[in-house]
Amino acid sequence: MPRALLVIDVQNEYFTGALPITHPAGHLERILEVMDAAQESRTPVVVIQHETADGPIFRKGSPEWELHPEVSGRPHDLLVHKTLPGSFTNTELEAWLRGRGIDTVAIAGYMTHMCCDTTARQAAHLGLKSEFLNDATGTLDLSNAAGRVTAEELHRSTLCAQQQFLSEVLPTSDWLKRL
Repeated sequence: MPRALLVIDVQNEYFTGALPITHPAGHLERILEVMDAAQESRTPVVVIQHETADGPIFRKGSPEWELHPEVSGRPHDLLVHKTLPGSFTNTELEAWLRGRGIDTVAIAGYMTHMCCDTTARQAAHLGLKSEFLNDATGTLDLSNAAGRVTAEELHRSTLCAQQQFLSEVLPTSDWLKRL
């Protein structure tokens, strides 16, 4: 099962910007752990970076748009820039994976309920297997016109939905044993 690790949107916006990730505890440490283990095992690492041209968040070139320094300082095999939640939409990701015979993607990064969820759903639609790392993804409390949900509730419900038909949801400790 040739796999790649997708590190989705680990950008300063989630640490010093408008969208501070709060759940689960230790999310960044787990992301860095899987990046290091993937590198050691020669599992390809794809870093994905969200950008907008003029939006209030992820504005290209702003400090918040930049990758978290711990992620930008680690090796990766491909850097993908995206403008929508799905990492496959209008990017080279699918062709890059298929060109290397990769049929499984491990999902790490932010936000569990948005870009990670969308990317895993796209992977399923493309016939790829998805391993959704439950402690190497993260989210925040969400409140809008539709209601309010805590980060813990949002994270858990997204993971439950992913496990139902789309992804294998597992902790990093189990994923690391596969490398």
